[in-house]
Amino acid sequence: MQTMKHGKRGFTLVEIMIVVAIIGLLAAIAIPNFVKARTTSQTNMCIDNLRMLDAAKQQWALEHGEVSTSIPQATDIQPYLGRGNGELPICPIDPSQTFTSSYILQNCQTSPTCQILPATHVLP
Repeated sequence: MQTMKHGKRGFTLVEIMIVVAIIGLLAAIAIPNFVKARTTSQTNMCIDNLRMLDAAKQQWALEHGEVSTSIPQATDIQPYLGRGNGELPICPIDPSQTFTSSYILQNCQTSPTCQILPATHVLP
């Protein structure tokens, strides 16, 4: 910072440019990490939804005496999701935000699958 003749103080253009460059550098480092963290959390949430759907499907089959080739409907497993209120989950990156566009329920011996990103959103 320079001192001027009349006692007014201010930042020079070079000092302001250095501060802006440092802020830009920090933003360039931080933003990709935030994007990666968001993608990872969305993938983990979808996989957790798949686990919950699979458990609800298995519980439905046990309670109703269904065979392993039975295919439950969404309304069949809805009471087994949550604490009895049965809200059907959706994939966090599904643009239409509906259960039917997010997941496919298959027979009781096959895990449910995500329709949005089936390559990365899979049960381990």
